[in-house]
Amino acid sequence: QPFASGHAAVCVSVCPAKRAGLCCVPGQASYHFYSLQDAVCTLNTLQTNASALEQVRRERGHPEVQLQAMFGFLKRAGLTVEELDHLNIIHVTGTKGKGSTCAFTEQILRSYGFRTGFYSSPHLVQVRERIRVDGHPIGRDLFAKYFWEVYGRLDQTKDTHGGTMPAYFRFLTILAFHVFLQEKVDVAVIEVGLGGAYDCTNIIRKPWVCGISSLGIDHTSILGDTLEKIAWQKGGIFKPGVPAFTVKQQEAPMTVLQERAKDIGCPLSVCPELDQYQSSVSGPVRLGLAGLHQRSNASLALQLAHCWLQRRCSAGGVCARACSGGLCAAPAFEPSPRMLRGLAETEWQGRNQCLTRSSITYFLDGAHTTRSMQACVSWFSEAAAQREASATGSVVRVLLFNATGERDCVAMLKLLLPCHFDFAVFCPNITETIAACNADQQNFNVSVENMLTRCLDNQRSWRVLHGQEEEPAAELLIGSGGLPLVAERRSATLVFPCILSALQWITQGRDSVLSDPSKHVAPVKASVAAKGALLQEAANIHVLITGSLHLVGGALKHLEPSLAS
Repeated sequence: QPFASGHAAVCVSVCPAKRAGLCCVPGQASYHFYSLQDAVCTLNTLQTNASALEQVRRERGHPEVQLQAMFGFLKRAGLTVEELDHLNIIHVTGTKGKGSTCAFTEQILRSYGFRTGFYSSPHLVQVRERIRVDGHPIGRDLFAKYFWEVYGRLDQTKDTHGGTMPAYFRFLTILAFHVFLQEKVDVAVIEVGLGGAYDCTNIIRKPWVCGISSLGIDHTSILGDTLEKIAWQKGGIFKPGVPAFTVKQQEAPMTVLQERAKDIGCPLSVCPELDQYQSSVSGPVRLGLAGLHQRSNASLALQLAHCWLQRRCSAGGVCARACSGGLCAAPAFEPSPRMLRGLAETEWQGRNQCLTRSSITYFLDGAHTTRSMQACVSWFSEAAAQREASATGSVVRVLLFNATGERDCVAMLKLLLPCHFDFAVFCPNITETIAACNADQQNFNVSVENMLTRCLDNQRSWRVLHGQEEEPAAELLIGSGGLPLVAERRSATLVFPCILSALQWITQGRDSVLSDPSKHVAPVKASVAAKGALLQEAANIHVLITGSLHLVGGALKHLEPSLAS
């Protein structure tokens, strides 16, 4: 989903197509008159993720109905499932690491010279990031062109189908398939959105190979509240006769995956540890993504790419396998120089990412489950310690945190305690509290009040975890714009109304990018500004931004302005 914002109505009011009453695209002949901004504003009218999830909860007894509807939308968009067979798809699911696995896999195959398509979610800054060709988000003009082609076909047929249109993620999935077919990619790497069995990407009939990254507890109201139930959902992407690979899992979910593979007739293999791959040329395998947890993702990517290449390049046209069913161990092989280069050159923003600006270092990781937060803490502790060992002068550590949905915030915050932050700052996933049409980062489903309440709850939990006495309710200071400016307590914790105001307070004017005159936020009270004395005196500031990929994306929008252009 795009980022949360309290200004959805503002976007609609200034969108040219909406203002002219043309967002419904009355005819295909005028597609070229509509811009990317028009397309994103119109896309946001399909942004019903929260209500869509609620509908899934109500219809849990018949989730296959939702998947079946996807076939109808695909047909109305002028596509067929048979056409998808020609995309030579690699289909990947999992709880933690599926996006990184896809990024590794795509980079490896691109290093061989193949034209790649890569569909992922969510986006960090711009929705175009979800649909990549040859490693880059599709261009602004191409996105608009393909968007209106697909939207027009669906809109023109909705009256004969009860007025139905696909929701946000379903539409983007159809759009990705359309783009990859039109752009004639050699391979499409498809990341599952939610679960597997009933995810809308699972209309794929004949992928070339499937992968499952590490499993954990997430989206329990949809996927189930145990690892076994979640494993059953994830194993739903298995297809008869299609090779599948998984990283090592806990015994119970691994048993479920094995049973699913056997029932479906899918040969399933467990990936070896990364250090079992030996290279006679360049020594140990190097990864472009930081963190020990990326090693299992890289191993899975090696197996997926190797299997795909075997089918593409071998005379028999199939992936050579040592077993025909059940569960077996995937052999470690010697990665080719191109594979090694692909792993080393992989980039995946917002995951174990460091940005350094003079005396400020930003550590960005979109961890949003307890398992991924454990990995984040391990990475941050090591990375920050390395930089602090060579730093000159004092270092202040700041946590910038938010979490959404049904995540266990208290459990994640508890895991962050050993990092010994000097400040804990909380803010909602609102990029900035100004009336601007930032359509890529709109979310119509959560009110500003609810988001700020969640932040205040997180602040309260942090104080309790630190053994601090509970104080009276925080004072919400209301500014001229009608939004709370900051929730103030007599402690080193603060709640800000948006990401930009939080970053500007944390950096205390040291980051010239954040000090751009075009970036305006409402002023805070002098007492709040005074709390930044320690930050002003510090020689170095280390900021960990985590808890939500949406939070990380909103931060990157301000820290790396080129990503929003």
